[in-house]
Amino acid sequence: MSTTESRTYDDIEPLDLDAALEAYDPVMGLEVHVELSTNSKMFCSCSTEFGAAPNTHVCPVCLGLPGALPVVNAAAVDSAIRIGLALGCEVAPHSRFARKNYFYPDMTKNFQTSQYDEPIVHDGHLDIEIPTGVGDETETFRVEIERAHMEEDAGKLTHVGGATGRIQGAGHSLIDYNRAGIPLIEIVTKPIVGAGARAPQIARAYVAALREIMQALRVSDARMEQGSLRCDVNLSLRPRVGEASSAEQLAVPLGTRTETKNVNSLRSVEAAATFEIRRQAAVLAAGGSIIQETRHWHEDSGQTTSGRPKSDADDYRYFPEPDLVPVAPSLEHIEQLRATLPEPPAARRKRLQGEWGYSDLEMRDVLGSGALNLIADTVDAGASPAAAKKWWLGEIARRAKAEGVELTAFSIEPAHIAELDGLVHSGRLTDAMARQVLDGVLAGEGSPEAVADARGLQVVSDDGALSAAVEAVIARNEAIAQKVRGGKVAAAGALIGQVMKEMKGNADAAKVRALILERLGVED
Repeated sequence: MSTTESRTYDDIEPLDLDAALEAYDPVMGLEVHVELSTNSKMFCSCSTEFGAAPNTHVCPVCLGLPGALPVVNAAAVDSAIRIGLALGCEVAPHSRFARKNYFYPDMTKNFQTSQYDEPIVHDGHLDIEIPTGVGDETETFRVEIERAHMEEDAGKLTHVGGATGRIQGAGHSLIDYNRAGIPLIEIVTKPIVGAGARAPQIARAYVAALREIMQALRVSDARMEQGSLRCDVNLSLRPRVGEASSAEQLAVPLGTRTETKNVNSLRSVEAAATFEIRRQAAVLAAGGSIIQETRHWHEDSGQTTSGRPKSDADDYRYFPEPDLVPVAPSLEHIEQLRATLPEPPAARRKRLQGEWGYSDLEMRDVLGSGALNLIADTVDAGASPAAAKKWWLGEIARRAKAEGVELTAFSIEPAHIAELDGLVHSGRLTDAMARQVLDGVLAGEGSPEAVADARGLQVVSDDGALSAAVEAVIARNEAIAQKVRGGKVAAAGALIGQVMKEMKGNADAAKVRALILERLGVED
C-alpha cells in the first residue's frame, strides 16, 4: 500500500456539506445493536442487571472456562423472533450459532458467539416518516432490512491515564466482564441508496423508529445513553452522475465504506453520518482514497477519527458453534409470538393523541423529546394527560437539557410522577413544594410521599393559622394594604410573599391571595 493510500486523512478539512452532496452520492448501511431486557445472559444464568460492581455477574460459562457448556436463553430467542415479526421479516425455520474469531480483549474466551450465515430472521423493512421541508408535510422512506441475528455482548474496557478515555495514551486498562454475554440482537440494513441529501436525516429517523419499536415490544429499554441501543454507521460515497434515485446513478459502483462504531444518541447518528459525508468528500476531492476502517465518533468535537482497518467476514474465520444445537422454532410457536405483538407505533401515536386531546404541535413536542412512553405510563399510573405532559416536558425536560441527557436518564419512574401529581391534586402540595419533592426523589430519598413526609412538606390546612399570618402581615404593612384597598391589586403580591415566607412555604399562594383580598375588602 502506498503512502498516499495508507493515509487516514484525519487532518483534512471536511468539505462543505452542500458541495459534498453536489459531487457525491452517499450510500449507508446501519447496524443497530439492541441489548435485550432478559433477566439472565445469552448462554448462562448470570444476571444482566445494569450498574452492578465490576466482575460480579460472571460464571465459568460467560468467562469461557474449560468444560463449561453454554445453553441458549429461550426468552432471548422469543424476543428475537418478535423483533423480526415487528419488522416484517421472515423467520428462519432453522438457524444456528457460530464462533466469530477475533482478538477480543474484553471476552476471555477470545471469540464471540454470534450468528453468521444462518440468522434467525431476514428480509424485512421499516417505513419511516421524514419531513419534506414544506410545512408539516412528511414523506415515507422504506429502509430494507437484510437480517437480524442473535449474539452476545462483549465486556467493558475502561482505559485509564489518557486524556481522551481511549486506549491511545492510556497507562493501563480495566476490564469489567459483567456485560460479556448479555443477549444482543444486531439489526442490519441493506445498503440505503437513493437517499441523497436526506441520508443523515434518514439515519436518525430509522434509529428513532427502531428504538420506538423495541420499547413498544418491551424487549429492551433501548436507553442509548447506557449503551443498550447503539448504532454503527457504515457510509461510502460514489461520484454523482445524475439524480440520487435515477437508474444511471444507482448503476455507479459503491465506494469504499467506513464504519463509525457505537454511536449512542439520535443526534450523534445524524451528525456522524453528516461528518463522514463531508470528510470522505474532502479526501476524494483531494485525490486520496478512502480506507476501509472502523472510526470513532467524538461527541465533544463532532468528528470521527481513525480506529482500525475493517475486517471482512473471511477474516473472522467463522465456523459453527459445536456446543449449541440449532434454533428451530415451530410454526405454531411463531404464530403464538405474532399474537403478542403490540399495536404498531404509528397507530398507537394517533390513538393516544386522540385520547389525550393533544394538538399536533403538542404531540410533536412529545415525540421530539422522547417522552411518549413515559407519558403513557404516567397516565396509566393515574395522572391526567395534561399533568403528565406538564411534568415530563416541563420540569424534568428542563433538568435533562441542563445536564445534557435524555429524559430516561433520570432515576424517576412514571409511577412517581403520577404519585407526585396526586399529592398536588389532593391539595397536600403546591407546585413549588412538588418541585422540592422531585429534587428528593431524584436524589434517591424515596417515593414522593416519603420525601414529602421526611421534609415536612404539606400545605397548611389550618385556616386559623393562615388567617393569623395574613392579619399579622397586613398589620405590619399598612401602606401596602392601603394601595390594595385603593384598587392597586397587583400590590398584594408583596403581602402574599411575606405570608408565604411566614408559613415557610407551606401554604397555597392562591388561597393566601384570596384571604388577603377578602380581609382588605377588595374584589378580584
